[in-house]
Amino acid sequence: MATIHEILGKLTLEGNQSASHQHALGTVRASTNFDAEKDAAAIETAIKTKGVDEVTIINILTNRSIDQRQDIAFAYQRRTKKDLPSALKGALSGHLEAVMLGLMKTHPQYDASELKSSMKGLGTDEDSLIEIICSRTNQELYEINRAYREMYKTELEKDIVSDTSGDFRKLMVALAKGRRVEDNTVVDYERIDQDARELYEAGVKRKGTDVAKWICIMTERPIPHLQKVFERYKSYSPYNMEESIRKEVKGDLENAFVNLVQCVQNKQLYFADRLYDSMKGKGTKDKVLIRIMVSRSEIDMLKIRSEFKKKYGKSLYYFIGQDTKGDYQRALLNLCGGDD
Repeated sequence: MATIHEILGKLTLEGNQSASHQHALGTVRASTNFDAEKDAAAIETAIKTKGVDEVTIINILTNRSIDQRQDIAFAYQRRTKKDLPSALKGALSGHLEAVMLGLMKTHPQYDASELKSSMKGLGTDEDSLIEIICSRTNQELYEINRAYREMYKTELEKDIVSDTSGDFRKLMVALAKGRRVEDNTVVDYERIDQDARELYEAGVKRKGTDVAKWICIMTERPIPHLQKVFERYKSYSPYNMEESIRKEVKGDLENAFVNLVQCVQNKQLYFADRLYDSMKGKGTKDKVLIRIMVSRSEIDMLKIRSEFKKKYGKSLYYFIGQDTKGDYQRALLNLCGGDD
């Protein structure tokens, strides 16, 4: 088995990654000797067992790709005339239930359901809304919007509009549309310089902030272009982009812009920081921990693990081991995919 450093060494991680590269960075892969019928039968037995055989359920679902889990659900339905997510909901509870049910959804369905739960009821969970909207690609956002429409019979944008306000609303809506230019083959140094200067002139240089200008540049330009813009920005401003944001705007808008800049600069480091914050100090932010482990396990968890170890000195695997217990811990460690 190649070490994480060997795997990462073979991959170029600059700018937007192709789907195959992203897939190569996942810890959860398609099982080679896959048999949906066999897995469905094993899960059925595990659910019927007195006291429920959680270990079997965990070991199957955390070691199959999302496509394979969908096949298992189909085989289970055919076999038992019951819906697998409903059966799991009845058999499991707490955080383990949340992990397993998350794994049964496609990526767009899972993101859509997390966005919905961040906006329903009294008050909004802005952190979850920001994390998902700021970190997804155009294609992912397109699919999330479609899944949201299918699942909730309404538009994601409509819910964001009714649940947020002011410039924060404008930023979230602009991002949710997924209209960022993704053709980044040509490096336009003149445009990089112009954008950097305009970000400075719209913020630190003047009294009051031209938020609309910031939103326009940060939600429409390609990611590799923005990385160079933020670098160039430092030649105009005494502060870097993140520091400038903290000086210029406050509240949810500040939080959203900072998250966005961190995602642009290094998305996997951003997720590593979010994971660390979810486990540091007293109490665990399990919602955040579960969402990142479930949603990134097939995409870029190896790179997230690498960034985590580099920054925090100990492995993500170690932190999860210290911070969780029982079957819930087992499920998360399986998604983590190993120690570094």
